[in-house]
Amino acid sequence: MSNNNSEDPVIVVGGGWAGLAAAVELARHEIPVILLESAKQLGGRARSIYANEMHIDNGQHLLLGAYESTLGLLRNIGVHETNVLQRQPLSLHWFHSNGKKITISTAKLPAPFHLAWGLFTAKGLSWKDRFSALNFSRQLQRDKFSIDTDCSVTELLQKHHQSQTLITALWEPLCLGALNTHIHEASAKLFLRTLSDSFRHTRRDSDLLLTRTNLGEMLPKPASDYIETHHGSVRLGQRVVRLSIADNRITGVELNNHSIPATQVILATPHVITKRLIKPHAALQPIAEKIEHIQHRPICTVYLQYDKNIKLGHWMRGSLNTVSQWVFDRGIHGQDGLMAVVISGSGEHLEWDNDKLCQHVAQEIAEQHPQWPAPLSQHVIREKRATFASTVNIQDYRPSAKTPVSGLYLAGDYTDVGLPATLEGAVRSGLQSARHIIRDRLNASSLHTHS
Repeated sequence: MSNNNSEDPVIVVGGGWAGLAAAVELARHEIPVILLESAKQLGGRARSIYANEMHIDNGQHLLLGAYESTLGLLRNIGVHETNVLQRQPLSLHWFHSNGKKITISTAKLPAPFHLAWGLFTAKGLSWKDRFSALNFSRQLQRDKFSIDTDCSVTELLQKHHQSQTLITALWEPLCLGALNTHIHEASAKLFLRTLSDSFRHTRRDSDLLLTRTNLGEMLPKPASDYIETHHGSVRLGQRVVRLSIADNRITGVELNNHSIPATQVILATPHVITKRLIKPHAALQPIAEKIEHIQHRPICTVYLQYDKNIKLGHWMRGSLNTVSQWVFDRGIHGQDGLMAVVISGSGEHLEWDNDKLCQHVAQEIAEQHPQWPAPLSQHVIREKRATFASTVNIQDYRPSAKTPVSGLYLAGDYTDVGLPATLEGAVRSGLQSARHIIRDRLNASSLHTHS
C-alpha cells in the first residue's frame, strides 16, 4: 500500500517546460505542488533574456501544429493560441550559396496530399528530384513512417535513392532543424517520427506556429501564475543537491541549506543534472548508466539588429551551404529589423569568438541581400547543451518516467517520449510524470476508502 498522503505536496525539481507542464497538471488536479528552480527565472533552455535593451529568446524555438500537448497546456493555463501564436501553412524557403532559391509550400489539401503537392510543385528542384522525393514520401506512408532497425538518416536516404542535391537542399536541413543532429549520425527512427507527426494525420499538423511574444511571456510566466493561484508554490534560486531515499522510497530533497520532505518527486532537470542526482543511489545506478550514453548538441543564435525598415520577406528562411542555417525575422515580435540566425549542431563556428562568428554570419547575409546596410548591433547566445543528441539507437538509452524508487519520477525531453529534443517532447514528458502521480493518488485514495 502506498504511503502517500493526498495533502503532501509533490516536489517538482526544475522549472523548464517539462517541470512547468508537470506542475500545472498537478495543480489542475488540485494536488499541492512545490516547484524548485535553481536559476533566477523559469523556462530552462527555452526562456527569454534581456540583452541590448530588449527582450530576446535564448534561442529561436519553432512550434508545429502537431504539438498537441503544448497547445493543450497553453489552453489549460488560460493562454489563447491566437494571442501568442500565429498559425500559417508550411512554406519553406531556402537561399543556396550559389544563388539558387528553393521553395516548398504545402497545399490546402487533406494529409498527406498537401505534402505530395508541395513536393510536386517545389521550385528550384529538378523534375527528377521532385519525383524522387515524392516517391520517397509515398514509401514512408506505406511503411507508416517506421523501420525495424534504426540506422542513420544518411543511410535511410541512400537506401531510398535520394540524390545528393535533394539531401543537401531538403532532407539535411529538415533533419538538422528537427533533431539538432547531423544526418550521418542522426537516428532515422526519430526523424521518421517527426515526419509522421507533421505529415501523416491532418494538414494542420504541419502548420508553422510563429510566436508573437517572447518565450517567457508565452509559457513560463502564465504557468507560474497558474500554479501559484492553484495552491502551488514556485521557488526560484533553489538548487537541489541531493535526493533523500530510504527503503527504496523517496523521502525528500536536500538543498544547500535545508531539506524538504516529500513522498513524491518529479526530477525535471537536464539529463546531466539528473544523472548527478541519481547516481549515488544503488537502485538508480542502472538509469544513471543509461543516461551516461546520452550526448548533447549545441545551438548558437546570432542576433543582428538592422535598420527597422529591413524585412526578410518571410518569417523564416533557410540558408544552404553556409554556416548560417535559418534566419528568422523578429518583426512579428514587434522587433523590426532584428534577425535571429540559428546554427544547429556541431561545426567550425564553435571554435570562433563572438566577433568572428557575427562577422561571418553578417557577410553571408550581405551576399544574399546586397541591398541591406550593415547591422547596427549584434548579440550571440551559445547553448552548449541545447538538446540531447538524437543519434542512432538513442531510444535504447532514454529512461522511462517511472523509476525503481517508489514516488520518484523523471521528466525532460531526453526521457522516453519517442520524440527528439523539442518543446513538445519536454511538455509531454512532464504531463506523463504528473499523470503517474495522479493515478498513484487516486489508487491510494481508493485503497484508503475501502480499508
